Amino acid sequence: MRSAREQQYGKEADAGEPASGREATVTAEGLPEWLDPVARVAATIEPLQLSRYLPPERGGRQSAVLILFGHGPRGPELLLMERAGTLRSHAGQPSFPGGALDPEDGDPEGSGPVWAALREAQEETGLDPSGVQVFAVLPRLYIPVSGFVVTPVLGWWRRPSPVGAVDQAETARVFTVPVADLTNPAHRVTTRHPSGHTGPAFLVENALVWGFTAGVIDRILHFAGWEIPWDRDKAVPLDWRS
Repeated sequence: MRSAREQQYGKEADAGEPASGREATVTAEGLPEWLDPVARVAATIEPLQLSRYLPPERGGRQSAVLILFGHGPRGPELLLMERAGTLRSHAGQPSFPGGALDPEDGDPEGSGPVWAALREAQEETGLDPSGVQVFAVLPRLYIPVSGFVVTPVLGWWRRPSPVGAVDQAETARVFTVPVADLTNPAHRVTTRHPSGHTGPAFLVENALVWGFTAGVIDRILHFAGWEIPWDRDKAVPLDWRS
């Protein structure tokens, strides 16, 4: 009998082999203790606790991102990438690896988002997906400006592999950020867009992490109990091109 913390999607398959109709195992068993708060939150969190932007009843392009936790020289860390500055959309913006579901990823209502997150991470960063333990799938969220319906997939980098920008036309760089830097109040700011929208952001690794990515990180830190009080009045302006 499977643990209550383990879910199955689709049909049976080997870990790290994304393909339509195959099973994706999602289990929180065997995680390092420091990840337990994230796993507990992921099992119960409601969509509106993550974002005020929820998917419409119809429409939207199905996509997924991989929120990958690893353990580096300075302890727990997250894998991020920076989009190429020449792209028409979100140029130069840090983000989680991820993208739209392809038909071969499988059912968007089943294993599709898990396979898509792993496939996109491999295509963008060179990550070996067989070294990733997917331990949770968060509720779907919505990015109104792009029309993407995004499923965040949480992973533990059980067997780290070399990563880097696979296609410089798409990705400027791939980097990890220590969780200690993300929780450091000195690195936390609020972004203000000319449209009036505000949101949490992080000044880390010579980058401003903002938007959808920063919002999800902010909520994970908060509900996992890792957040340290910070000055929300410390603002960084964005321009209309952002």
